[in-house]
Amino acid sequence: MAGRELLPDGAGRARVGGLLWHLALCGAVVSLLFAVVWALLSSFRPTSRIYGLTPSWPTLEHYTRVLAEWPVATLVGNTFVMASAVAVGQVVIGCLAAFALVHLTPRARRPVLALLTVSLAIPPQALIIPQYLMATRLGWLNTEAGLIVPQLGSSALAVLVLVQHVRAMPVSAAQAARLEGALPREVLWYVVLPALRPAIAAVAVLVFITTWNEYLWPLLITPRTEDTTVQIGLSQFVTAEGTDYGGLLAASTLTSLPILLVYLVAARRITDAFMQAGAR
Repeated sequence: MAGRELLPDGAGRARVGGLLWHLALCGAVVSLLFAVVWALLSSFRPTSRIYGLTPSWPTLEHYTRVLAEWPVATLVGNTFVMASAVAVGQVVIGCLAAFALVHLTPRARRPVLALLTVSLAIPPQALIIPQYLMATRLGWLNTEAGLIVPQLGSSALAVLVLVQHVRAMPVSAAQAARLEGALPREVLWYVVLPALRPAIAAVAVLVFITTWNEYLWPLLITPRTEDTTVQIGLSQFVTAEGTDYGGLLAASTLTSLPILLVYLVAARRITDAFMQAGAR
């Protein structure tokens, strides 16, 4: 037609492919949100109406019962301490390892990063037995040390991400500090860490969220209710008599609020940090 340019075949296929890709992503988002919305709405439904589709007035009976009978504060506190300590520990390990591999022993960087990449393919369940034996021999059952220290061994992702960010920094600043007589620890503290703050925050939040959702290790190391975490506490709603779905959904909603808040605050920073790491 006059006055209208036809798209080349290649551009047209690219546009159609992009449209199909976005439709697929939208379908995946809708399917994920459906489960979340259904669980949230069902937590406000009476027990007799959870399985049905008939409308009902919302009720707070499940939340009232959970707050009165379930140790929400204890479980959330234990989980927060565990997730925070593991996040801080992995960030410290990642920062020290990244600085050493980039500025102190650059020749060892490639083989070490290769080993760390391979270690990501090892399922954590394969290390459960040696970790449990170590914890029991050290007397760490039902202790915070038993919850936290063994999980510091899974710092490979933190190291890989922080190494990429340290490598992307201008070398001139670190070299200038060395010429002025700064020690390696001073270069790390005054030059490298200030520039790493966005990446450190992103890694810390990601580790925090992952650790918050940990189930198997707390189940083994802290079987007592007063010492365990949220994920183990939620299993108390599943008994031999059946599953208390109303209480389970209400408790899951309450214990998801802290982690949801943390993610909403840092979502943009997490995305930017990993996109920048991948681009470098």
